[in-house]
This record gives sequence, structure tokens and C-alpha cells, in this order.
Amino acid sequence: MATRLTTEELEAENATLKQALMQAGAGAHYYASADAVREIKDDMQMPFMGNSGNHCYRMLSDFHELDCRERLNTSSYVNVVLEEEEVKAVNLGMRINIADQTTYPSSFKVHNITLNMIANLWNCPKPADFDDYGAFPGAGTVGSTEACLLGGLCLKFRWRKWYAARHGLTEGEVRGVYPNLVISTCFQAAWEKLFRYMDVEAKFVVPSKDTFAITAEGVKAQIDEKTIGVVCILGNHYGGQYDPVWEIDEMLQQLNEEMGYQVGIHVDGASGAFIAPFQDDVPAWDFRLPTVLSISASGHKFGESVCGTGWIVWRQREGLSEHVAISVSYLGGKADSYTLNFSRPASGIFVQYYKFNRLGRNGYRALR
Repeated sequence: MATRLTTEELEAENATLKQALMQAGAGAHYYASADAVREIKDDMQMPFMGNSGNHCYRMLSDFHELDCRERLNTSSYVNVVLEEEEVKAVNLGMRINIADQTTYPSSFKVHNITLNMIANLWNCPKPADFDDYGAFPGAGTVGSTEACLLGGLCLKFRWRKWYAARHGLTEGEVRGVYPNLVISTCFQAAWEKLFRYMDVEAKFVVPSKDTFAITAEGVKAQIDEKTIGVVCILGNHYGGQYDPVWEIDEMLQQLNEEMGYQVGIHVDGASGAFIAPFQDDVPAWDFRLPTVLSISASGHKFGESVCGTGWIVWRQREGLSEHVAISVSYLGGKADSYTLNFSRPASGIFVQYYKFNRLGRNGYRALR
């Protein structure tokens, strides 16, 4: 029969074990905790037992230590300098699923206020249905890649209806026609995703080595009745040059009238759409031009928001953004979703709102 220990004996043994554990942890290494010196045999499996919060953060911190310093990274075009209040805005938005508009109506109001500021910055005409939505046609996205994909999809669906009517095709028949999109060879990776994922042929225009910008003549030579649109890049990734949107718009107006086309422009302003509005010597490049149908931008580049912030604005809902609008009613109310991604934090939107109010137009102009 096993010997039963008294309460005093159990307490003494417990104290001895605690002392031994403390000594083992202290003697392992002056820098590391007991968790840190324990051998991990398989880091591809979730651990059976949890660890302390300090240890988990230390593991992440050690990985981060081997990375490039964020402020020295000039190749990914992402703002990494944050004021203390911005970090608070990020943390505030982390808990908000901005896709759930009915649960977080005030947070979504921040989204719409910010969207409206951007639409006005880009001279978007106020749509007839503005009062029904309280916002211009557009959305905050997960970076400008999602915004480009949304812009490209709307051009495709818009073209599909036009082409079916022109040739008397059914919806099923027109889906078998392979459309194309005209774009500079200085395109960003987002457009390769559109070509590959969304079944759109790329028709490239090679820019001059002197200007790094495409020409209206070069674009015209690539357009046919299967062209869903033209992408004009406002600030390419190589030297920041602007495609001459104003000249391409003039050419398209004439071509559409002559050929009965409806080819429009998507302005990929990932780098330039938050710079050009504050430059005095740039001709009209935005919704002031009649063939500009949509504009996208990276909020986390020169919009000065945090990584993962993007924006798209359409000229109107009819024939454009309505093609990607999904009505969601299972979250407690009815709301329209315009994004490819659904659940996402409000952090980028909150910081964008913060930055617009923090800097103002004069502040953005001074940054240029």
C-alpha cells in the first residue's frame, strides 16, 4: 500500500519542486526562458501544449529580427512610418469586420466618408442614386490588386452585354468569346492575375524607351470589337511615368463614334492617384475625361495608409459596379458587397480616414 503523505509533507515537496524548476530555468541561459531552451522536435506540427505569451512573441520577434528593416525597404511601396495614434487606429480596426455593415454601421460610415473624399479628389460626377447609398460607387479593397481585378471584371461584364447585343448572342454564347484588354508592358502583377484567372487576353503596347509611356496611336492599333477596355497606368513601377490618359481619351471618343464601340479606360493609379491630384502641371486624367470609367489606387503607397489598403471608384453603378455587387442579407440586415474578399479588418480604412484628416490637402501636397 502506497504511503499517504500529510498536508505538510505535500507542501514541502511542492516547494522543493518549484525551487528546482526555478533553478533549472535560471541556469539554462541568462537570456533564454525555460520555454526557449526546450527542444522542438517538429515545428511543422501544432504543439500539444501551449506556451507563454512572452515566449510566443519572442519567437515571432526573432524571425522578424532577421528581416530587412522596414524603413530601409523601398521596393514594395508600402508606408511603414506610423504615428502612435495611427497604431491605435490600426488596433481599433482589427476588431471590426468591415464586411458586416449592419453590425458596424458607424465603422462603415467611416468607409463611405473616406470613399467619398477619394471620389471627390478624382472628380467623380455625383451619381443620380447617391442619396440611396450615401456614397459614390466604389469600395475599400485589400490593396490595389483587388481593386484592379474588380475594375477589370466590370469592364468584362459591361463588354459582354454590349457584344451579345451587337451580334445577337445569348448569354451562354457570349461567354465563349475570348475578350482582350489593352495595356502597357509596364503593368503590375495584378493585371497578370486578371489575364490568367478571369480569361482575358492581354494586348500589349510597348512604350518608348525614352518616355516609358504608351501612346494613343499605339493603343488604337490594338483595339478591336473584343476589347473590353484600356488600362492607363498613372505612375508605373519603373520610373513613375504617367500614361497620357488625356490623349488616349480623345482617341477613344473618336474611335467609339466611328466604329460603334464603347471602349473605356481604367486608370491604374496604384502609385500616382494620390500624387497627381496635388500636381499643378498634370492635364486632366480622372473622371473629368468622359471615357474614364474607373480608377484604382493603393492607399498604402502614397495614400499613406497601412499595408493592405486599396481603393476603387467607378463613374456610376449602372453598367459598371452593379456587375460585381452582391447583396448580403444573412448578417442581420441587407447590404451590398463590392469586393472579391469578404471578411476583412477595418484597419486600413481607419488609418486612411485618419491620414486624410491628419494631413489635409496641404499636407499631401507638401509630401509630393
